[in-house]
Amino acid sequence: MKHGKKKNARRYIVAASIGALLSAGVATGAYAGTEESAPLRYQPEMVRALATTLGVSEQAAVERLDKEAGQQERFAKLRAEKVSTLGAFFAKDGTLIVNAADAEAAKEVKAAGLAARVPERGESELDRIKAQLDAKAPKSAPAGVSAWSVDLASDTVTVEVNGASDAATRDFLKAAKSNGDAVRVVQGQEKLETQAVVPPGSRMTFNGYLCSVGYGAKDRNGKQVLVTAGHCIEDLPALAYNGTRFAKGTHTRFALGTRSVDMGIATVDAGHSIGLDITTYGKAGTVAVRGSQRAPQGSALCKSGQTTGWTCGKVGSYNVSVTYTDENGGPDTVVTGLASSSVCTQGGDSGGAYVSGNQAQGLTSGGPIGQRCNGQVNSPGSSYFQPLDDALKYYGLTLNTK
Repeated sequence: MKHGKKKNARRYIVAASIGALLSAGVATGAYAGTEESAPLRYQPEMVRALATTLGVSEQAAVERLDKEAGQQERFAKLRAEKVSTLGAFFAKDGTLIVNAADAEAAKEVKAAGLAARVPERGESELDRIKAQLDAKAPKSAPAGVSAWSVDLASDTVTVEVNGASDAATRDFLKAAKSNGDAVRVVQGQEKLETQAVVPPGSRMTFNGYLCSVGYGAKDRNGKQVLVTAGHCIEDLPALAYNGTRFAKGTHTRFALGTRSVDMGIATVDAGHSIGLDITTYGKAGTVAVRGSQRAPQGSALCKSGQTTGWTCGKVGSYNVSVTYTDENGGPDTVVTGLASSSVCTQGGDSGGAYVSGNQAQGLTSGGPIGQRCNGQVNSPGSSYFQPLDDALKYYGLTLNTK
């Protein structure tokens, strides 16, 4: 990204909150991830964090994760059988609530042992409303609107505002409120920014800047690539790990001041590769990458990033749009297609990896301005990430798994 003739520090403010990124190890000739001595159903630190968050024993946390996994399998089977559903989300008690298109579909959902409801709107209608709001933002980003997203639990498009008032914000909110109770406006949010900082040290460095390493994948021709946050490689730089170049940016969908999607890829140099184990920065060994099945809203989630290390929380909403503000005075940028979470992150985490169980979920994009994590795994906070499955699909990639 450029600001005048100088590159900026690759920090952006998303009119609502700042987030940290996940970091997966890059394997070069001098580095390879450490394998776990024995396969585990769930990463131990994730279990401990979930237990702390819920105020239950670790055994109860494992049972909760088992329950989530079992329900997700039944839901996936329903979708494969073409049962008419409109999305699903986890309730606070760990029950997967399936939005059924009608009473007949609800019967089929219940027969599969899942909870069902027939919503007033559902995912498709909410996506349509949000798409209309997305179309309002490209020419003039609403600085006073931190984020807007489809929230299946409340059956609304939720709009988060931060108090700023400008013409674009007023116009956006007017359009949003014209949808009646299908749109919910939440006051008192913070501004947001993407999360890459000028480093003293680095995990992944480029042109004097820093991000965190994301996931490895291969394209249709078998070429190895790094999947990362688009804002990390906006200028398509060469990327280095521990001072050694390992990849070169080739594609990004992020551009300062233009409606963007925060995904990008870099071609991995010959002789190098992206590790298949996510580092937890000494918290609990490593986490093997087994797949990229999307976790429903409310699922347990952890992230690895060079600034804040290993932090955990839950998946928030999908189909989130945010307004990022350039702290160097450049134009605001609307980014669509993100997911929100209660995982704490800070600048420098950008581009890194989110994971639920052993399923890769996404790449850190941004979070609240000024957010500071307390160093604990379950630090209170929030962040936004680029869903990995969307990036894989867009670029025609296959995730590297163990």
